[in-house]
Amino acid sequence: FETEREFVRTATTLIYRVGEPELKYLLCQHVWEAASHARFIRERGRELSGFGTTDDVRPALRQLFNEAVMPADATVALAGFYRVIKPALHDAYRHYLTATHHLADWPSRKLVEEFLADEARHADEMAPYLPVAASASKQTTSTAPELLRLGEARTLPSASTASEKSAKINVPTSVSDSDLVTHLAQLTTLLASHPTLFPCSPSLPLSASPSSASPSSAPPLLSATHPYTHPPTCHRGRFPTCSSVFSDDPAETPVVRAWLIDPTTDARVIRIMVYVWLMMELDAVDYLATVFYDTPHAPFDLHHDLARHLWDESRHSQFGYRQLPRLGVDLLTLEHSLDLYTILVQMTPPERYAMMTMEFEANSFPTKAHVMDRVRELNDFEADTLLAFDRNDEQNHVRSGHRWLPVMMALFGETRSPEDFVTATRARFTELAKSYGGITPHSLPPSQRLTGEKILRLIK
Repeated sequence: FETEREFVRTATTLIYRVGEPELKYLLCQHVWEAASHARFIRERGRELSGFGTTDDVRPALRQLFNEAVMPADATVALAGFYRVIKPALHDAYRHYLTATHHLADWPSRKLVEEFLADEARHADEMAPYLPVAASASKQTTSTAPELLRLGEARTLPSASTASEKSAKINVPTSVSDSDLVTHLAQLTTLLASHPTLFPCSPSLPLSASPSSASPSSAPPLLSATHPYTHPPTCHRGRFPTCSSVFSDDPAETPVVRAWLIDPTTDARVIRIMVYVWLMMELDAVDYLATVFYDTPHAPFDLHHDLARHLWDESRHSQFGYRQLPRLGVDLLTLEHSLDLYTILVQMTPPERYAMMTMEFEANSFPTKAHVMDRVRELNDFEADTLLAFDRNDEQNHVRSGHRWLPVMMALFGETRSPEDFVTATRARFTELAKSYGGITPHSLPPSQRLTGEKILRLIK
């Protein structure tokens, strides 16, 4: 339970630091599935004796996960999670099956068998995105071969979807030997030093770690010397970026506010614009992902519901990411908006969550209802279904906001009423937007980027 929970809290820091949308989506899925594992374990554990009465995580385990997020290179951090921590979790589940087989606890056994299948699938799904050490193909005298094998190359499958082909996905191929090997060794040593947390052999023998022979010579934990902080902006890889995809100028941005609600706008234009809107919910994925790490003492149920919220926003973004190429949009001409992240990361976690649920989502329903009515004119069953899912999810998110915002406020010592807090947060957001909004320039000139005017040409 503690390991799955800590994965949810810390692996979310990867989401806004990696660039490829497909990788962000995959991480959101894995986080949601880890949250589901933790919930099943807790519920089954409470049916048994000796499970514990709180959601707290032991400091030794928290130290491991706090260290896992520290590398400045997100791909190195990704490798730490998926080449050290996740394999150790897989082995721990397998050890559980062996150690408890004689108990004939069928419900627990079936749960763990499902978890093992998920962990194996997670490893397969993430393999194409893991970094490769520059010297992984040749052993050096200073690098343990067992550690280098953790950096072996993986081959990315051929692009299989229209979105992948359009985006020409570029997965990282190599990183610094020193950074990658040192980080993997550090995590492996931490695992090996706490055998009660993972009661089976670590992924690597302890002798493989260059720091294990002499504890006094081991490099200090980065998490012990300085705290992790969120980057001031999120990463979108090789995709172009801008401050916002919304404006009133069809020559500047793809989503023209007036066109969305104008009854004379061609429904095909509205369909493309709403898919752009949905794809840009990737900004919600990025800034919501920052909340987990900042709330280490939140009730697990809060993190569980946030993980579902994160997965929902990821799926909404995928609606646009996969549908737009089918409508003739080259994804490399569509700039990604970063304004909401750059502003909200300056705010406290309850302020971020309040703006998301009580402002952005709660106030989107009238416009989206009009958009849904217009899109129905096209008899596009798939678009109708995707928009219906989006609306249903957003309603659930607002309900979750009413439940969890007061809890999150209490975690940060906020004593105002939720209503007063939301009002003050709106005003603070407006002030911060003056300094941190509009700071991301257009990556592409108007002649190259998708705009409202180009959408008009696409439908002809």
